[in-house]
Amino acid sequence: MTFVTWFRRFEENFIAFLLVAMTLLVFVEVIMRFVFNSGIHWVQEVTLYCSAWLVLLGASWGVREGAHIGVDAFVKVLPPTQRKWITLVALALCLFYCGLFMYGSWVYLSKLARIGIEMEDLPIEKWKTMSVLFIGFVLLVIRFLEVGWKVFTNQQDGFHLADEAKESMQLADELKKQ
Repeated sequence: MTFVTWFRRFEENFIAFLLVAMTLLVFVEVIMRFVFNSGIHWVQEVTLYCSAWLVLLGASWGVREGAHIGVDAFVKVLPPTQRKWITLVALALCLFYCGLFMYGSWVYLSKLARIGIEMEDLPIEKWKTMSVLFIGFVLLVIRFLEVGWKVFTNQQDGFHLADEAKESMQLADELKKQ
């Protein structure tokens, strides 16, 4: 198994783990509150950080899988050469945006580590739980560079975003056949 295959599986499993962990934590907390009239004081904070990890890692996964929804009706009508260059410009803007967030999150995390602030409800340094800010944007940069390389070398045409209209029409056609 190559590192890329291993990392893809790890990424998918970790995202699934976060979703399951959040669901179970919230379920247990609701039962504790409404059935036993008590609760676990750290669940809300842990769920908040899990959701941050889920969103930022999920954004990277979404770019990898082409699962993001985009408005590309204009771009699709352009000739292939123009579509390629517009895609590369859009990718450059995405990389610039990610670069700004990477820099900002690095500064923020460095300050948190230097100060030594802990989470409110658990004795864990806050910079460790917030490190997803930097990690998530590094993964996004990697994904955008992968897409950029595929577009530049003509292996891919555009971002390959999810096309909900096309999928809806396919579902409608299948329902008509039944």
